[in-house]
Amino acid sequence: MAIPVRHYGRYVTAVIALALLGSIIYAFSQGKINWGAIPDYFFNDRILAGVGNTLLLTVLAMAIGIVGGIVLAVMRLSRNPVTSAIAWFYIWFFRGTPVLVQLIVWFNLGLVFEYINLGPFYRDEWSDFMTPLLTALLGLGLNEAAYMAEICRAGLLSVDEGQTEASHALGMSHAKTLRRIVIPQAMRVIVPPTGNEVINMLKTTSLVSVVQFSELLRVAQDIGQTSGSPAEMLFLAAAWYLMLTSVFSVGQYYLERHYARGSTRQLPPTPIQKVKANLLSLGRPNGGQA
Repeated sequence: MAIPVRHYGRYVTAVIALALLGSIIYAFSQGKINWGAIPDYFFNDRILAGVGNTLLLTVLAMAIGIVGGIVLAVMRLSRNPVTSAIAWFYIWFFRGTPVLVQLIVWFNLGLVFEYINLGPFYRDEWSDFMTPLLTALLGLGLNEAAYMAEICRAGLLSVDEGQTEASHALGMSHAKTLRRIVIPQAMRVIVPPTGNEVINMLKTTSLVSVVQFSELLRVAQDIGQTSGSPAEMLFLAAAWYLMLTSVFSVGQYYLERHYARGSTRQLPPTPIQKVKANLLSLGRPNGGQA
């Protein structure tokens, strides 16, 4: 009969971690913070509107980034040196400058272009044209396209060249080969970092408060100034960000699991399956050993 090994180090580590957590909680509970203000404003109409604007900006900016990233990745891999050079310069520029700087430049570009003139279709002053939402979309979306370009390029390069050669031998065009053969196989490599980029984008939206867009952080700061609870509203915003990123992380997990089909013999268990397995093992002798 096998005797299970006792891991005393795990118990010691757990006790130390719980002691540190308890000391941190105690320190915050003794601080001069009005914790009651957080539940009072947690579902405030202005806070919920800020959450909605944050999610809207995240989705639209990521859509711009993904579409732009795919186009730039294809351009980078193009045999046309001009097209490849343009894509390389774009990626170099937008990855090499901070996104906060890009947001401020977009917002103040009226110093260079006083008017936006699209002929008979549209003409207006730059300050009226470049709204906070448009500034946020351009600043975040175009910057994200540079990062998504490298992620998409890595995914496309991960597909064996023999796949492309075989599809061309069957008479498929280059565009159809990308759409039907290369991109579906590249998704297994593209999806995980893209999920990380979505979560990162959700948090990066907090930067657009500098261009006066009413997302979650800016709304929380405004309420904090008027209510006299600035620190409490920052904790409230942090709680909302944690909730949203947690939901996005669950979605990312199941999306990765979906695209893992065909690459592994057995799909990794879902969190619910892990919980069930652990509960069943508790009822067995020696922690599940026969």
